[in-house]
Amino acid sequence: MNWRQGALWRQSAGNTGWCLLGCSLGDFGTILWFQHYQPQTAMQEPMRVMLIATVAGILTSIVLETIILSKILPWAQAFRTAVGMSLISMLAMETAMNAVDYFATGGARLTWWAVPLMLAAGFLTPWPYNYWRLAQFGESCCKAPAPQPQPPAKPGNCCDTHKH
Repeated sequence: MNWRQGALWRQSAGNTGWCLLGCSLGDFGTILWFQHYQPQTAMQEPMRVMLIATVAGILTSIVLETIILSKILPWAQAFRTAVGMSLISMLAMETAMNAVDYFATGGARLTWWAVPLMLAAGFLTPWPYNYWRLAQFGESCCKAPAPQPQPPAKPGNCCDTHKH
């Protein structure tokens, strides 16, 4: 495998960025909710909060991808494609973000200086895997399958407008 394909690195970076957006919305939203409404739980049980945040991050990523893919696919197929995204990539992303949060802040807390570190770790951790997946299989965590070409209409078909 060639790890020096600039176009694939750029495409995998874009795909990883979309995944990061979806995951971070759910993850950060959950941590922020606990930080403001259940601060004792956020400080005393950070692993529980981070587990809930990880689940929320994966779910919001699936919702975001379904919405994005519904622009080019029927809703049911968009949902199946989103659910079929690489859980390895999303789990790596979530684990990296929450580990940085825990070690930087000492708990499940969002601070202005920890968030950029969390996002960087969340992006950089799965990016090589997403590149490999794209190079090996033509698949990524956040990309719809290429549409299949339709065969041309045959004479006598309902779509054939001229008589023979």
